[in-house]
Amino acid sequence: MQYCVRCFYHEHHPLNLTFTEDGLCSGCVVHEEKNEIDWDFKLKKLKKIIKPYLNSKRSINNCIIPVSGSRDSYFIVHFVKNILGLNPLLVNYNIQYNTDVGIRNASYLKSLLGCPMLTLTVSPEKVKKITRYTMEKLKSIYWHCIAGQTVFPVQVAHKFRIPLIIWGCHQGVDQVGMFSHDHEVEMTRKYRKEHDLMGHEAEDLLIEKELDFNDINQFVYPNDRQISDVGIRGIYLNNFIRWDSKAQQELMIKKYNYEPSNLQRTFDRYSNVECFHYSGLHDYIKYLKHGYSLVSDHATRELRLNRLTRTEGIKLINRYKDIYPKDIIMFSNWIGISEKNIIKFLDKVRNKKYWKKKNNKWELRYPLEKSNQNILLNKKYALKIKDQLDYTSGIKKISDENKLDYNLLGTGWDK
Repeated sequence: MQYCVRCFYHEHHPLNLTFTEDGLCSGCVVHEEKNEIDWDFKLKKLKKIIKPYLNSKRSINNCIIPVSGSRDSYFIVHFVKNILGLNPLLVNYNIQYNTDVGIRNASYLKSLLGCPMLTLTVSPEKVKKITRYTMEKLKSIYWHCIAGQTVFPVQVAHKFRIPLIIWGCHQGVDQVGMFSHDHEVEMTRKYRKEHDLMGHEAEDLLIEKELDFNDINQFVYPNDRQISDVGIRGIYLNNFIRWDSKAQQELMIKKYNYEPSNLQRTFDRYSNVECFHYSGLHDYIKYLKHGYSLVSDHATRELRLNRLTRTEGIKLINRYKDIYPKDIIMFSNWIGISEKNIIKFLDKVRNKKYWKKKNNKWELRYPLEKSNQNILLNKKYALKIKDQLDYTSGIKKISDENKLDYNLLGTGWDK
């Protein structure tokens, strides 16, 4: 199996990669654009794009920002409100796997920056029913999270006739180089279905008649006529500003006391702190299905941003990739499936394309260490370290979610 000669991705990445003749992946190729682009020009272009919306009198709020209690939400809201001068309506899909840290961050975000927020909380029984189905058919406990996070902002845009949705980073650009920054790709229903939703819109879950329309109605995407009627478009900031989530999140810690948290299966303490499962059970499923996990995503990002060598990255990946998720019991209790049957589900998920048994233990068929022997012979694509990898700089408090129980709604937080 082919690995990139620079980063930690292999040829079967679920978002698809291409390789140069020398073996450099498309994600690394597109990342190099960040050092060549005139970002001042790009920012001017962005301001020109948003100008008609800035002057619009159609609504008190002139754009929508999808947010959570984590990731890049703080930076996006800060940038859109304070740099671009827009007045955003924040839109949040309640993933239900919430940590206390995520609830606090989300509450503080809307109060500190003075933005109204709409939150959609779907009936937990509906979500459980959908999740049982997606576990069986898609091998995913996270379909409803991605579906809700990507459909609710569009539903709100249609209902309140606010045409502009502003997202942070497009994975297809920043992670795998599916598009160039110069394409300035926007939100599309096609990309969402094929990549985010594993090929399944909400209506597609009805085919085998285990669910009915009442189960999935809150996940139905507005049709083309509804989108066209309002003129809905979704733009991505990483096409117009140099995207570095670590640097951005550290700025938010310093400026707004954004709260990080220790995560189970990765060294990153800033991203996805709102969800018990994203770096736990959900990531473990990803590891079994695709032969790589979240720590590989984070190590690849840090290597490309000149904060990590390949050798250091492999050590970090090996440190975290096999950690067994402690949140299995929590998920088992919530969904009403025994821990024993969750483990059976994980056995079914394991992709034999990437795994083999040796001495009665599962191991990867194509570990990074073996690929590294050939790659180290080619120093051409090694990057120079320009900054230290440090996820504690400037942090006054790091939360550690020892409580194994979801926070469905929360009560807010006053710092």
